[in-house]
Amino acid sequence: MTYAEAEFHAWIRRYHPSEASAGQLVCFPHAGGSASYYFPLSELFSPATDVIALQYPGRQDRRQEACIRDIDTLADKIAEQLLRLSDKPTLFFGHSMGATLAFEVAWRLEERGRNAPLRVIASGRRAPGIVGGEKIHQRDDAGIIAEIRRLNGTESALLEDNEILRMSLPSIRGDYQAIETYSYMPGRILNCPVTAFIGDSDPRNTIEEADAWRRYTKGSFRIKVFPGGHFYLSSNIPAVVAEIARDLKQMINQASPRESFPLIVSLCAGNEQETRNRGAIPQATAAWPLPPCSCTGSRLPTSRRPGRRGT
Repeated sequence: MTYAEAEFHAWIRRYHPSEASAGQLVCFPHAGGSASYYFPLSELFSPATDVIALQYPGRQDRRQEACIRDIDTLADKIAEQLLRLSDKPTLFFGHSMGATLAFEVAWRLEERGRNAPLRVIASGRRAPGIVGGEKIHQRDDAGIIAEIRRLNGTESALLEDNEILRMSLPSIRGDYQAIETYSYMPGRILNCPVTAFIGDSDPRNTIEEADAWRRYTKGSFRIKVFPGGHFYLSSNIPAVVAEIARDLKQMINQASPRESFPLIVSLCAGNEQETRNRGAIPQATAAWPLPPCSCTGSRLPTSRRPGRRGT
């Protein structure tokens, strides 16, 4: 394996590779999160869509590497790896910090004219030019844990595991530093459409701040508001999946109108029972256990949990 191949596999996770897929869904984790958070989406959308989850340095099997504490540096490195993907129609999905990263990577790929997404879904994050002023990365460990509890509510009991916290805090702090010191470069506007997802009681972002994403695209824009907080995804799986499927279906049909995607069609039709059946997804067996907290993976519910807890 060459150095370039090793670097690619360090960043890219394909849990259910599908060469026959008609499109690609690239998933950007939240601060402190990891690729395995998106294992359920990978299983659900395969084989119609090839789901590609990104693995940032400083966590799971990359825990020996230093976190990258700068959004622009992260975006540069991710863009380089995504240039190696196929040119199939591609949708970006990013949650929280991942939404900002998805935007920055999409802009870079559009500038290069290669492998740019046909749509970006920005979830749980204010528009790029809105400054929040948070300095959570400067807090002591107790202060960071308090913020995680605030965002996760009842799931915060799992933070009592000191070993988990010891392993988790460096990547959480590093990612918080990256997103809290991010500075939008004026004039960066996407050509592709943007969809914004937001929880109606998100303590970090308002609906108005999410709606402001419309100013950062020359394409179409829509916003979807879900009941719930920052990790509204956990309690709205059928609805979230259906909304992602809606954008996938539209993207793929525009690129390849003769193709047939029965799974995506059924999800878009709102067959929630089928979504629940297929959404009762086995959790990924992670290389090391992390809690379902704001930054290490507030996991999607699962019906069976083989192996150790994953992020």
